[in-house]
Amino acid sequence: MAELSRLGARSVPVVAKGDKFVFAQVIGDVVDFLELDDDTAPELSPEELAERYDGILETAIRLIRQMPDDHLEDELPNRPRSWRVLMHHVFQIPAAFLNMEENGATLSYDDLVAPPPENLKTSADISAFGQTVRNRFQNWWKGAEGQDFSGNVPTYFGGTSRHEMLERTVWHSTQHVRQVASLLDQAGVTPDRPPTQDDIRGLPLTDTIWDEA
Repeated sequence: MAELSRLGARSVPVVAKGDKFVFAQVIGDVVDFLELDDDTAPELSPEELAERYDGILETAIRLIRQMPDDHLEDELPNRPRSWRVLMHHVFQIPAAFLNMEENGATLSYDDLVAPPPENLKTSADISAFGQTVRNRFQNWWKGAEGQDFSGNVPTYFGGTSRHEMLERTVWHSTQHVRQVASLLDQAGVTPDRPPTQDDIRGLPLTDTIWDEA
């Protein structure tokens, strides 16, 4: 915290060199800051990302429906977040993206990490919420397909292209769905068709499912 204060950084993650730093939410900014010769443009087209995401959301709904309700208040490994909050977050990610797309508003951090409302008490409640978000995404894509995704969109971490924001939304949920499958294993439930290597291929994800302690 003292080093962040010295730099003048008000939030994390950041990458610093000497007295200079860059907010590290956008990997392209980090690559430019470090003067690396890497291409950080999305590997998958918007069409491929939309198709991939629909499948990921379907998987999330199916897996979350399997989660025993008596585990919902358990805490995640190495992070003060309940299983219920994580499962809701899987769908709040696309909800925040769609709020930005449909309303033309800046993507806010508060919207992205909004906690589950009190009425989402069970796994069935959360999976039903997920289905409404999946339906929203499908309806949005009917209008967005074929549009220009090269322009910038406003977010709480600065400007990023619409294409990059779509990719970020897809990989963010995908990573958490992998975690949900892992939690089912921990709960003694065999996940029904969890995410595979084909689901993460082309996305900027590693084989690691959980943050290290």
